[in-house]
Amino acid sequence: MSMETFDVMVIGAGAAGLCAAVQAGRAGAKTVLVEKNGICGGTITMSGVNYPGIFQAWGRQVIGGIGWELVQKTLEEAGWPLPDFREFDAEHHWRNQIRIDAVLFAALADRMLAEAGVDVRFHTMLAALKEEDDDWRVTLCGKDGLYEVRAREIVDCTGDANAVHMAGYEYRQSNPCQPATYSVYAVGYDFEKLDVKAIRAAFEQAVARGEVKSEDVGWGEGFIGNFLYGKGGNCNHVCGINACDSAGRTRVEIAGRAAMLRIYRFLRRQKGLENLEFIPKGGECGVRETRLIVGDETVTVDDYTSGRIFPEAVCYSFYPIDLHDAEVGLDKRNLTGGVVPTVPRGALIPRNSHRFLAAGRIISSDRLANSALRIQATCMATGQAAGAIAALAAASGKDPREVEFARIRQLLLEHGAILP
Repeated sequence: MSMETFDVMVIGAGAAGLCAAVQAGRAGAKTVLVEKNGICGGTITMSGVNYPGIFQAWGRQVIGGIGWELVQKTLEEAGWPLPDFREFDAEHHWRNQIRIDAVLFAALADRMLAEAGVDVRFHTMLAALKEEDDDWRVTLCGKDGLYEVRAREIVDCTGDANAVHMAGYEYRQSNPCQPATYSVYAVGYDFEKLDVKAIRAAFEQAVARGEVKSEDVGWGEGFIGNFLYGKGGNCNHVCGINACDSAGRTRVEIAGRAAMLRIYRFLRRQKGLENLEFIPKGGECGVRETRLIVGDETVTVDDYTSGRIFPEAVCYSFYPIDLHDAEVGLDKRNLTGGVVPTVPRGALIPRNSHRFLAAGRIISSDRLANSALRIQATCMATGQAAGAIAALAAASGKDPREVEFARIRQLLLEHGAILP
């Protein structure tokens, strides 16, 4: 019996992967999307970061395409207003992010993938990759065991460069990595009746006694009231763990839940928080950094902050430098007015690779540039670009770096992307 064959295999169905798969499918490529969880969206759905951004800069939209289409459909389904991109807060970047309903987002992503003809395989992981006869022989692990398929083009959207690692291509790995965050909803109290100053003082005493860690509610700054004001959310650091593989991911998940247990026990002892309850925002820790590919081109922090327009730019990006640190807390540097960075095709192609692309937060960049490039809207844009390149490469028989850039540009524009 002949082995099942695909034009494009996308590994990982986060913000980058689902856009890559939809784009490849819409371009006519026989596409399979492999995802370890049972839901699309990555950090949007699994880590409680359901406010993708940033799609605009300096009063205009700079990222569109499939990711924006999906966000727009989610807002319309919920009856929530669309953002006015003319309203832009340059100083407080988080105010430009767009809150969405993660459940609706995932359901609409399922529909969009089906309409694009994508074969979606949830609860499935990559087990092995081997280049063979100008194709990739891929071993997948489903719930019933291992099986093999073939793919012409591979797109690594794992967030951790797992496919790049298995293929033997070069990558960078930071040590230490940026801290992760375990997000929850916090309910069961009235914020207006809380004495946050007293809670902060009690927290500092609890840190001194070793009952909690300073980063359990705060980014290296000790206790921050935003956790209580915002009913939980992205307000803690889980430090010192590289979650690039299953062993690291296991450690970070256990550490994240241990941090929540510590802070829960502390807060329940505080006046007004006797009925505090934590509700999961997702199923896993949100991870900011593990590995980065070494690509044909690398986006440096100077490229990013200067707004360099690469000759083969496949998308814009917009976010401040946003490096989280276990001790400092946050190294945030706003971009100069009018600057809008770009991402080149070469940052999506691992060096010395063949029929292989990468997208999302693993694209080739230095650490400071990546602290901004890793954000969801940019991941959506690089994912769509990788899907377009992979589909064109599969159809033409050319390597991704050999596909005519004019054809890539035309395909992306046809599907709503915004390009320099």
